[in-house]
This record gives sequence, C-alpha cells and structure tokens, in this order.
Amino acid sequence: MEKVVIAIEHLEKSFGANAVLKDINVELENGENLVVFGKSGSGKSVLIKCLVGLITPDAGKVTILGEDISKLSIKELNELRKKIGFLFQSGALYDSMTVRENLIFPLRGDKKLKEEDKNALAEEVLENVGLKEAIDKMPSELSGGMRKRVGLARTLILKPEIILYDEPTTGLDPITSKEISQLILDVQKKYKASSIIITHDVACAEITSNKMLILRDGLVYVSGTYQELAASKDTWVGSFFK
Repeated sequence: MEKVVIAIEHLEKSFGANAVLKDINVELENGENLVVFGKSGSGKSVLIKCLVGLITPDAGKVTILGEDISKLSIKELNELRKKIGFLFQSGALYDSMTVRENLIFPLRGDKKLKEEDKNALAEEVLENVGLKEAIDKMPSELSGGMRKRVGLARTLILKPEIILYDEPTTGLDPITSKEISQLILDVQKKYKASSIIITHDVACAEITSNKMLILRDGLVYVSGTYQELAASKDTWVGSFFK
C-alpha cells in the first residue's frame, strides 16, 4: 500500500459569504492516527464530509487510496466508501434492530457470506470492542458508551482501511471517554487502520494521536505531535491544553 492513504490539497469550501475551508493541505499516512482539532465552527465536520464526497469542495483535490474522488462516478465512489469506516457522534444505530441485526446490516448485500458467517463476524467485532454479551440487546438498553462501541463494531465488520471518527467521545463521562479513546488505539493496532479523528477532547487527542493539527479561520494553523503542540509558546494553541 502507498505510504499516503489520504492527500488533501488546497481544499476550499464556502457557504455563501462564509469561507469555512480556505486552503487546507493534509496528508494521512498508512497506519497513522491523525487528530483534527479546532473550535466549534472551524470546519472540522465540513472537512470530513468533503473527504467522503458528502459535500463537494469549491476548489482543491482529495485523493483517497490513490483515487482522485472528484473523477469518480457515483458507483466508483460507493465502492471506495466501502473501504472507509465512519463512526458518527451518536453511534447512529437502528433503534428497531438488535445489536446483532445492526452489525449484520452492512453485510446484507454480500451474497457470498452465509448467515452463520455473518453471525460469526458480528460476534468477533463485538468481542473486539468488549461487548460480546450485548449482542441480542436493543440499542435502548445500552449506555452512551456502549452505543459508541457497537457503532465502532459495525464500522469494523467491513474491515475498512481508513476510519473517520466524528467526535467519538462527545457526551460521555471522563472514564468512558478514556475507554473509547483507548479502544480507538486498540483498533489502530489490531486492524492496522489509518484514521482521522475529529475531536475537541484533549484527553482523547493525547491518547489516540500520532499526529495532530488545529484548524483556525479555514486554515491549518499548526500541526505536529501532541507533545509538540501542548508545549507550544503560542498562547492561542496553548489555550486548548489548559
């Protein structure tokens, strides 16, 4: 596999007069966890939506696994998306389905997999997030942290090469947040996944990141390791780590 799995070059996106992304340049390397930091409204979520083609940028280029996404047909883009896992803030589970049914749902179109194989995969990914005993529960029976774990398990069942995390610890207490952050680290090691983690949680960034960047005014204001940014003499950067 190529060393760089995502390359974002000179990305721009405006909504009316509001320039959210002005000139974004980012690379995600194979096997790396990249944390994207920034205040509310800094463009973190817009950036991640541009990556998967949910929002079309005004200018610039996004290359994922060697593919320029602007040149892909809808069919080709959907094929590429199968290699990308996305963990939503809420976990985005179907409330009318059991955990098992939620996990198997992404496999519904795979005619080569027998039902027992799908069940075995569901049990495997659930065990990998430490929730095997919850397989036949309904989402309403789960805590916020458990829902996030199940959401991550559902992402892992397709064995994605890249995982995009959107505020994975939002709404969780500090202990559960730390557990989810540690789980992201475990997934990186076990699945050899490359990940972009959108967060404003400093503890999550410290645990999960190999590299991090902070967005400000539509630009990458600063980038480096957590330790480098935490030690920055820049008072604005330092305000994130107090």
